[in-house]
Amino acid sequence: MNDRQINLLRKLLLQSGNFTYIKTLAGELGCSEKTIRNDLKEVGLFLETHSRAQLIRKPGAGVQVSVGGEERERIFKLLHTGSDKDTKRRQEIGYRLLVEKNPLTVSRLTREFFVSVKEIKKDLSIISDWLISYNIELISRQRRGVTVTGEELSRRNALAHLYELSSRQPGTPRSLLMLFPDHEVTYVNKKISDLMDNWNWKISSDKQENLLIHLLIILKRVRQSSAILMKNDEVVRVKGSREYTMTEELAERINDQLKVSLPVSEKVYFTLHLLSYSAGDSLQKDEHIDSLVHELGSQLTNQLQIMTMVPFGQDDILEEGLRVHLPSAVHRVANGLTIRNPMLEEIKNMYPYMFSMVVMALEEVNKRHSLSIPEDEAAYLVLHFQASLERLNKKRDPRKKVVIVCELGIGMSHLLQAKLEQSYQGMEVIGSIGMGELEGMITDHHVDFIISTRELEEPRLPVVVISPLLKAEDRRKIDRFLHVEETGPIDSPSINAWLEEGEIELGIEPVHRYELIEELGRKLVQKGKVSAQFPAKAVMREKMSATEIGNGIAIPHAPPEEVYRSSVSLAVFKEPVLWRKEKVSVVFLLAISKKDRESMKPLMNMISRLGAETHLLEQLKNATTFEMVEDVLK
Repeated sequence: MNDRQINLLRKLLLQSGNFTYIKTLAGELGCSEKTIRNDLKEVGLFLETHSRAQLIRKPGAGVQVSVGGEERERIFKLLHTGSDKDTKRRQEIGYRLLVEKNPLTVSRLTREFFVSVKEIKKDLSIISDWLISYNIELISRQRRGVTVTGEELSRRNALAHLYELSSRQPGTPRSLLMLFPDHEVTYVNKKISDLMDNWNWKISSDKQENLLIHLLIILKRVRQSSAILMKNDEVVRVKGSREYTMTEELAERINDQLKVSLPVSEKVYFTLHLLSYSAGDSLQKDEHIDSLVHELGSQLTNQLQIMTMVPFGQDDILEEGLRVHLPSAVHRVANGLTIRNPMLEEIKNMYPYMFSMVVMALEEVNKRHSLSIPEDEAAYLVLHFQASLERLNKKRDPRKKVVIVCELGIGMSHLLQAKLEQSYQGMEVIGSIGMGELEGMITDHHVDFIISTRELEEPRLPVVVISPLLKAEDRRKIDRFLHVEETGPIDSPSINAWLEEGEIELGIEPVHRYELIEELGRKLVQKGKVSAQFPAKAVMREKMSATEIGNGIAIPHAPPEEVYRSSVSLAVFKEPVLWRKEKVSVVFLLAISKKDRESMKPLMNMISRLGAETHLLEQLKNATTFEMVEDVLK
């Protein structure tokens, strides 16, 4: 079964004993009812072959899995084990492609992993698509096998993120440790912990795990004589930092035990990772970098003020948050250090308007400073500006005292605090802190309860454990303490006027996202709505950051200066298309001019609402005329 069919079976197992409508399942999985019916054939075949459970269909009622409790648990474990095997196999194949010099043949891989040629070819296709995001190409030569080409820095970035090949999203960096010898993992991790203690360097467990993986990769590549090259000026700058001294100490201890001597370039490379977690405060002062960071913060804030009509410049907390965050971000971008934001898709789904605004603002900033700030970094900036927006809008009447325990960075902490204060009049947040500060905060202040993004051991006060993004189920947990009334959704204006200016294509055959964007863009060029460069610029923008926002919706767009007259084009696929990571059925091509940018907010609110109300989305997918589209979006 494929991933969608596995998820379908999981949903049915969770609802065992109850019938579920085909339409409901299609909405939850972001595909058509026809696809669900076809998938149910595969699910039924799987259950017949591997279990005693039975798939039951009942006209007018839907479908259910009839299964006992023990058998249901056994099937869950079977599904889990199967996806784990796929993950481990793909990670190992990806690892070997990145570190081995000789090509790998499909026949050899099928023998080693005891799977079919079809499965290996599927693995290689998935790995090939994934490697593109790291500027690495998978090359297949007949009778010779497959190999990869790419810069050493790109290979190492990919090696450190092999967990993204997980069959179950999201994967975790910890799964990569299986690729290295156990004794080496244990020893290196111990030496990193000792180093942190000796230098009184506070770092989260997640960041230490990332450092461990990077150092294990360094040791592997040094043994293979695949050294990384660093610029002389970078070497001079980094060698003057405290973190370089720490790295030298660590390298000496590792050489004593593992007999691997790290050259200067490798020590500088590891130091860059250390510095990415310390905002570069201990580097020798670089006036150019300091000036660049200040300009970036100022220009980004001003650009977003103009685009959103929100007075971000009045928020001192935002200014301080950017001052702390941007040096690390600039450091990573300047040195080619790739990070992955584990909440990227959730941030895009929950804040599509702010995400689009930040990405658009960054396009202007990137152009001005010859930078390339990726969407993972942009998502962190979204948290800062979303938190600021909610602070500027908040109205609260504090009563209960609460402490937030969040170790996911200052941007996330500020966003969570702002959302809580805005949503609950009966709450006063007296601090947003790390776990290590909790005991002192409780001792020195009156605290009624704690809101934490992870489980706490032996808490002295009531604790509500929530997602960092404060989802609906998290609000229900908090309501038990505060007894507040939920507010209804805010109505958003219709987008029909802009759709009349654009193109509408309903029930179209599946095509690649770039092809669709170019086609819609060319039609706007012919209408004189946009410049001749608009289609190519929209595709370039899509390559930089895929625009799916969840719930089967994508919102490609191009820079406002390429737009003469604002419009929105709509395309609805017959069957969902894999956009980048998610299946998409509905595409809005946004062509918004500079003078109309303030109208983006109601437009994005409408699109976001469409994604939240699945019945509206289903009506739009089934629409066959412009009038039916108007009725859905009015």
